[in-house]
Amino acid sequence: MKLTKIQAIQTALTGDWQAAIQVNKFLLEENPKDVEALNRIALAYTVIGKTKTAKTTYQKVLEIDPLNSIAIKNLKKIKSDSSNNSGEGMTLQVNNIFLEETGKTKVVDLINLAQAEILLTLRTGQLVDLSAKRLKIFISQEKKYIGVLPDDIGKRLTKFIKGGNKYEAYVKSSNHQNVTIFIRELKRAAKYKDQPSFLQLVEKKLNLHKNGKAKNRDYEEESDTSEE
Repeated sequence: MKLTKIQAIQTALTGDWQAAIQVNKFLLEENPKDVEALNRIALAYTVIGKTKTAKTTYQKVLEIDPLNSIAIKNLKKIKSDSSNNSGEGMTLQVNNIFLEETGKTKVVDLINLAQAEILLTLRTGQLVDLSAKRLKIFISQEKKYIGVLPDDIGKRLTKFIKGGNKYEAYVKSSNHQNVTIFIRELKRAAKYKDQPSFLQLVEKKLNLHKNGKAKNRDYEEESDTSEE
């Protein structure tokens, strides 16, 4: 992989969208049919609010590669957003994706990550897929494995997903050896109406405290019994 391509990916990962546009345009001067560079430019234009330019850029991708799944998916997203809003700067804004809501959203570092070359293709704001298997939640993008949620969160979400909850997740940041995603609850099943998807740190400590007290009571009862 050439240095400039690595730079192009890194500018997107760090959120330096203006630099991302310039670096990828340099790649296009070397190869005007570089669809990966065009897709990165289109994403950058979308994030900074220049959706008309982003749309035109994605259309250029499809002229070169009519079956390009990234361009097809993101064009649909732009058209869908445009039907609800008007003018430039009213569609996808990465900062809005990551709005936090107590009990309904969480930022998580993935474990058991895929190879570095796969991680380097990820972009901030990119939608990823969650799939529950056994007691684990696997994260993938375009059917390519990325990583797994930590066991405590994975077990909790597996229960909720099987019970009817729905979630979405986006790449928040990534590099060749780390991936952080942002998970949002989309729908809460009726039977979980009073159970937040994600516990806050204070709640976790209270639960641990309660569990500790219960264990102490059990121990004391056993001690009393043995003395008798």
